[in-house]
Amino acid sequence: MEYRRLGKSGLPVSALSYGSWVTFSHQLNVDKALETMTAAYDAGVNFFDNAEVYATGQSETIMGEALQKVGWRRDSYIVSSKVMWGSVEDPKPTQRGLHRKHVFEACHDALRRLRVEYLDLYFCHRPDPAVPMEEIVRMMTELIHQGKVLYWGTSQWSAQQLSEAYGAARQYHLIPPTMEQPQYSMFHREKVELEFAPLYETMGLGTTIWSPLYFGILTGKYNDGIPADSRATLAGYEWVRQIIESEEGQQKIAKVRELTSIAEGLGTSMSRLAIAWCLRNPRVSTVIMGASRVEQVHDNLRALDLLPQLTDDVMATIEGVLGNKPEAPDSD
Repeated sequence: MEYRRLGKSGLPVSALSYGSWVTFSHQLNVDKALETMTAAYDAGVNFFDNAEVYATGQSETIMGEALQKVGWRRDSYIVSSKVMWGSVEDPKPTQRGLHRKHVFEACHDALRRLRVEYLDLYFCHRPDPAVPMEEIVRMMTELIHQGKVLYWGTSQWSAQQLSEAYGAARQYHLIPPTMEQPQYSMFHREKVELEFAPLYETMGLGTTIWSPLYFGILTGKYNDGIPADSRATLAGYEWVRQIIESEEGQQKIAKVRELTSIAEGLGTSMSRLAIAWCLRNPRVSTVIMGASRVEQVHDNLRALDLLPQLTDDVMATIEGVLGNKPEAPDSD
């Protein structure tokens, strides 16, 4: 396993990490969760990502029970949660958002469900324009001072919002965000590669990227249609089918077919190529992978072995297929 610093912090995070959103969407079973978590941990994965909204809190509960059952030393792994949407169906106004009350109570709920004394990472899960930035930054700072959180960050915030948080932290002598959790893949590049570019140096921003397989499209499993056992056929995931069946989605699948040929030429799978491509970006602190089976965990982990093969020439060939490299607008 390769370990990278989380932005400007000294925290070593595994280049590949374990995400519960996709993993637990297929099943909420402690023993099955423990199988995939253990497979990842034994391979060197040290970051386990979660959120209050995943399965309305059940995801945190399952992960917490699994962590208690396996009994790993607490100083050997990193666990996170995210706050914004709430952990109940149809939340009341005080049960969602980034206002002081919900952030405070959601943190305590996450600690209880995950059965830990502190969260290594705590994310603001989408921005909340109804709450003053100072209130958000101050509450996160207080949680750190109380020992309930070690590092705080954001998820799906814009560069402007991150800059506002950083500015508020400096103005009021508070702790700024350490990391952002953006979507990033071969088909979703602009935020990580262009919008955030100034922040890596000025803020020392780290990134814990999600959806490296672009909702499964970059696995290649939709190259010849939608398989009966795929996520796109599950209730609640109709939006994945809509993406695939759209004109834009079909254009992407045509590119995946070309990329699959490149992967085969490298002696690997499309999934591993897509994950390794993300890891090739030095601004990526860790790639969050989802896997509902142990075999998927092992397969995803093999993306690390592919990195030496992703030479500049290979990356240029991939770029030729993608044709979507973000370019900064002319200053003229």
